[in-house]
Amino acid sequence: MIISICLISFIFLFLFSIIFFFLGLIFVMNNMIIMIEWEVISLNSNMMVMTILFDWISLFFMSFVLLISSVVIMYSKSYMSSEMNLNRFIILVLLFVLSMILLIISPNIISILLGWDGLGLISYCLVIYYQNVKSYNAGMLTALSNRIGDVFILMVIAWMLNYGSWNYIFYLEFMSIDNYMKYISFLVVIAAMTKSAQIPFSSWLPAAMAAPTPVSALVHSSTLVTAGVFLLIRFSNLLINSMMFKILLMISGMTMFMAGMAANFEFDLKKIIALSTLSQLGLMMSILSMGYYELAFFHLMTHATFKALLFMCAGVVIHLMNDMQDIRFMGGMNNFIPLTSLCLNISNLALCGIPFLAGFYSKDLILEMSCLSNLNILIFFLYYISTGLTMSYTMRLLFYLMINDLNLISIYNLFDEDFVMLKSMFVLLFMSVISGSLLNWLIFYKPYIIYLSLNMKLMIIYLTILGGLLGFFISKMKIYSLNKSLKFYKISYFLSVMWFMPNLSTFGVNYYPLIFSQKTIKNIDFGWNELLGTQGMFFNLINYSKLNYFFQMNSIKIYLFMFILWMMIYFLMFIMFMN
Repeated sequence: MIISICLISFIFLFLFSIIFFFLGLIFVMNNMIIMIEWEVISLNSNMMVMTILFDWISLFFMSFVLLISSVVIMYSKSYMSSEMNLNRFIILVLLFVLSMILLIISPNIISILLGWDGLGLISYCLVIYYQNVKSYNAGMLTALSNRIGDVFILMVIAWMLNYGSWNYIFYLEFMSIDNYMKYISFLVVIAAMTKSAQIPFSSWLPAAMAAPTPVSALVHSSTLVTAGVFLLIRFSNLLINSMMFKILLMISGMTMFMAGMAANFEFDLKKIIALSTLSQLGLMMSILSMGYYELAFFHLMTHATFKALLFMCAGVVIHLMNDMQDIRFMGGMNNFIPLTSLCLNISNLALCGIPFLAGFYSKDLILEMSCLSNLNILIFFLYYISTGLTMSYTMRLLFYLMINDLNLISIYNLFDEDFVMLKSMFVLLFMSVISGSLLNWLIFYKPYIIYLSLNMKLMIIYLTILGGLLGFFISKMKIYSLNKSLKFYKISYFLSVMWFMPNLSTFGVNYYPLIFSQKTIKNIDFGWNELLGTQGMFFNLINYSKLNYFFQMNSIKIYLFMFILWMMIYFLMFIMFMN
């Protein structure tokens, strides 16, 4: 039964992925859009209609989501082999994918909310899958952060009652010229920022790493975190002239920079990859805020392939290290798991934008378009420095995992590489190499020439090399020790905890409400009778008993103190009577 559910899910999802990809090809060639309306119920001239939108964006994205989820389920068959309830896990993953697909094919804001809320709910179930206190806290943080986005979507639904229909796709042109309806752009951007973890909602994304690794591979590549980006791609017409776009550009640039800096100070393998996802989400959001939705979508899909592969490799490494995630205990991995190391290195290089791998085509295009756009020096700085930082933390990771000697005293799980895991990883390895050029030829079928000077064209190569050198030097022991010394301790701590984001969004927010609720429960739930009656008498008796016990201790200090006290009282009484 366990084998059958994994195998059936894999075959089903993989076949549908191929079908949707070829349908997407037909749609992009012929510039087609198909809308299917299904009348669910009709009552007294009121119709309830379910609408489905098929265009090249939704078909290509569904194809990639289904491909990644199929290989993740195949990978889970081996990774989660010791799990008692594997069927339950696979069904949760399938529900997760179903929610994402409902979100992708919806031109209606109500059905978008169903997919959106489904993602939030099932992600909570998956984050708390390994049941311990850390997972519960991470799950609650994830769920509550995503609830903010759900509330904003509900507000969009309420606002769109003005139009008489919730099919937003018909009203985008009108919304963009109607000043009163610019508020919808504000609500949509805030909702997308919560789902795609932009500042100040960033702290849930590294916390969600408490989920099993196959779930992380799915969540951080093509489903949960990309839902916000996809929503903004759909609403991109509405947002071009909006003030929210300028604000989003600034916030996403800062997110990109902050995540890049934090990844250079992090030691948890999965959290480093999660922070790199956050950095790439900032890149997608920022190019989206300039109005280039096709570029954002292009990077979304190329990023999905190599990020899923990166998480799968991390899962194999964590298995090998006996469930250890600290990169300081790793080293010499290429000797033990050469094929996994190959996949890890290629996906890391694709992430950095090394020429002719998947990430290069989309990142290079985004950075060149940002050079052509009318941007200020701060945004330009954030773009290019963040690109350098990507190379820096990748080089650092490579150094710790591959080049350094093995640091752990004893490794129990020096097993051979699992063939099932490798097969699923090789599918994504193939995609990580070819998906960039393939999608580039398919999406941008007119030849665009971006005309820049030689140094501007090579700027990304310069920054990548500089970032690589920085990562190499940071990995050197002397600079690393200096960096962690007391001289730089405060700045190092500030950068490593994502600019105090978890403190601000969780501990800082929770402390005072919890104290207030404790006082409230004492006053309202217990009541004054409890305070003045039994409980109050009990505490007063305890306090008086303690005082009595204190005076009965045979201590010369107490006797002297009491003697002086009584003498002073007698003296005062004597003076009062004399007067």
